[in-house]
Amino acid sequence: MTTFVLVHGACHGAWCWSKIVPRLESLGHRAVAIDLPGLGEDTTPVDKVTFEGTIDHVVAAVERESGPVVLVGHSLGGVSISATAERIPDRIQLLVYLSAFLPRDGDSVNAIYESPDWPQEMAAPPPIRSADGLTISHTPEGARQRFFQDCSDEDVAYAVARLKPQPLVMRTTPVRVTPERFGRVPRAYVHCLNDNAAPIARQRKMVALSPCERVAELPTGHSPFFAAPDLLAKTLSDMAAG
Repeated sequence: MTTFVLVHGACHGAWCWSKIVPRLESLGHRAVAIDLPGLGEDTTPVDKVTFEGTIDHVVAAVERESGPVVLVGHSLGGVSISATAERIPDRIQLLVYLSAFLPRDGDSVNAIYESPDWPQEMAAPPPIRSADGLTISHTPEGARQRFFQDCSDEDVAYAVARLKPQPLVMRTTPVRVTPERFGRVPRAYVHCLNDNAAPIARQRKMVALSPCERVAELPTGHSPFFAAPDLLAKTLSDMAAG
């Protein structure tokens, strides 16, 4: 049995893994989905969300398990799992990046977004910055085009009703990782080939710069946990098995 700890991406919550947890369990695994601070059902005020506090939250979730875990990060969740691996490398069996940011030391998400050297976003409505500058959010139609373009109407309605503003601190803070700690944890990457939020060219460039031992491809948009849950669960299970 493998224990999976599932970390959601921007604006999402543990709810996005609602079809994956039971499928991993049916394959004989344990799966735990968590809410990051200020998102999902977590009630941390936006102005109290910090980068270090978010990583503390993920570290605590991993340390509640009895042994090493497979730590899965979707999208912006790649930042959180990378920083967690730097903190507690011996508690992580495998890092899995699901169409996720795979940062090098000193990278921030915004730096990647703003650099002309990186493939840019697809043609979807841009996120909306709050008046206080603390968060970004998406209109329902913008969220559908960016995150859920190949998902059912039922799943889109379920997801859009649960999206929350994303604290910008997780995009603006540089990630610190070292070869001695983060670098010794095995990595895997799951490419989403039709992703409107993270262009496949950007995904491939991140893997080229930070090679992963295991790589898989899914013929989906940004949210395979809705668009292809059986395929995603099997892919995660296979990656954990090596």
